[in-house]
Amino acid sequence: MEQVALLAVAAVLIIVVVSYFAPKLGIAAPVLLVLVGIGCSLIPGAPELLVDPEWILMVVLPPILYAAAVNMPVVDFRRDFGAIGALSVLLVVVSAFGTGLLIWWLLPTIGLAAAVALGAVISPPDAVAATTIGKRLGLPPRLVTILEGEGLVNDATALVMLRTAVAAIAGSVSFGSAVGDFGFAVVIGVAVGAVVGIVSVWARAKIRQQPVLTTAISLVVPFLAFIPAEELHASGVLAVVVAGLITGNQSARRFAAQDRISERTNWRTIQLLLENGVFLLMGFEITVIVAEVQNTGQEVWRAIGIGLLATLALIILRVVFVVPLIGALRRRQRNAARLTRRIDTALDSLAALDRAKATRFLRRRHADAVFLTREGLGWRGGAVIAWSGMRGVVTLAAAQSLPADVPHRAELILIAFTVAIVTLIAQGGTLPLLIKTLGIQGTDADHQRRELGRLATEITTATHAVLDNTMLRRENGQPFDAAVIDQLRTRRLATAEAIDAMLNSTDADGPLQQKRELQRLLFDAEQTALLDARAAGTYSSHTLERAQHFIDNEIARLEKHVPG
Repeated sequence: MEQVALLAVAAVLIIVVVSYFAPKLGIAAPVLLVLVGIGCSLIPGAPELLVDPEWILMVVLPPILYAAAVNMPVVDFRRDFGAIGALSVLLVVVSAFGTGLLIWWLLPTIGLAAAVALGAVISPPDAVAATTIGKRLGLPPRLVTILEGEGLVNDATALVMLRTAVAAIAGSVSFGSAVGDFGFAVVIGVAVGAVVGIVSVWARAKIRQQPVLTTAISLVVPFLAFIPAEELHASGVLAVVVAGLITGNQSARRFAAQDRISERTNWRTIQLLLENGVFLLMGFEITVIVAEVQNTGQEVWRAIGIGLLATLALIILRVVFVVPLIGALRRRQRNAARLTRRIDTALDSLAALDRAKATRFLRRRHADAVFLTREGLGWRGGAVIAWSGMRGVVTLAAAQSLPADVPHRAELILIAFTVAIVTLIAQGGTLPLLIKTLGIQGTDADHQRRELGRLATEITTATHAVLDNTMLRRENGQPFDAAVIDQLRTRRLATAEAIDAMLNSTDADGPLQQKRELQRLLFDAEQTALLDARAAGTYSSHTLERAQHFIDNEIARLEKHVPG
């Protein structure tokens, strides 16, 4: 037990160190962690470590998916649902059967069902490495959303296919029953996730302003969605993703600000440790997997060779699939430009009729069309999608969950690990070079500045409308003092002017930059005075804690909204 605890502590420290230095080295943290894990496993006297796959599938995977889903913009997910669905369902099915047939041809004694099961194991890419690189190098947000969305949903497709293929190993499974099981898993998984997401949001909204309690509920939501869905033989992965999307979408409306801050911080920390921990574990387990193959008398190099061929097949299948996908997205972009003009005409007609609901619907369609027109994906973006095929968490756990009586089981697990490690190192290691070579740029900075300015204007207009309302009343029905209203109006004007200055200032030595530096110096002085008071012991700990919280919030506000 002490050894396990020590390994866990060492793993956390390694993850923190690697995550800190990886951006400085220009390498994605998952890639570096796999290499570190392999290196640690080769140290003389290193313990043999082989984690039960159920721990990863039942304990690690749900929080990882939930953390990603909570932070996924639902609007962006909806806008690219077609592309995400194609990559996460159709491509996974094609890849599973394509590589399954290849493996069956190379290892005919394992049977077609076992080969397809292994194909399902190695088919779903993990978006972590790709999006880590993409965000650091400034990929367009739409490209990152498609990769993240694919990583959220493709695990469900792969695991449902794996379950069906394993059932086929034990007996006959018809095509109709397989399709029916897949549809059942999807529908029930989505339903369970929706119920859990709606109920958990309702419960957390009832206990607003208590971050500790809402965090406690948040930590169990992934398991509340995953476990019942799996017990119903549905997709627990889809249930978790749906619950996370609903929570993330409703948080701005239903949760208090402090609850949202706690949610983001907690889940980013959990996501960092669990995701990167799996990549570290992947590298560390490779020596144990190789030893198992040797102990069963199977050929290590044959398994590695088949793994390399399967990797090549996966890359080719992904490239071939992405080409028509990008063609379809480009056609959709051209159609969106024409649709925008038609919606403009319809909106002008509705403005005269004062149809509010229809107007809101058309405005959303108009925003979608403008987004597709402006944020189009070209062949360079398609090249990034095609090369972002790194495998990770699900491949690691699902490979080891293959039944014990499957022929050549140890060899099949080594094949899956070979695919995962090679794709992470080869594709993950060269993806930054590909992005730089293609010259892909993120959203235009001037456009972002103008867009933020328009949004700030709308928000400021809404606050002034409240302050100028003659019917404005307190909770007890009494009017507000005029002096209080004037004071807040002045403060809001100052805030609007500060936002405008931030958007329009490009001078590194101008007044705004000087104000930022001076604010930091003032906060440093406040923190020093607080530390002196704490050391002197002249104030109660409760008073010191409240003062510390106030200073921390002000510093956080400065660092978040005033970069530099």
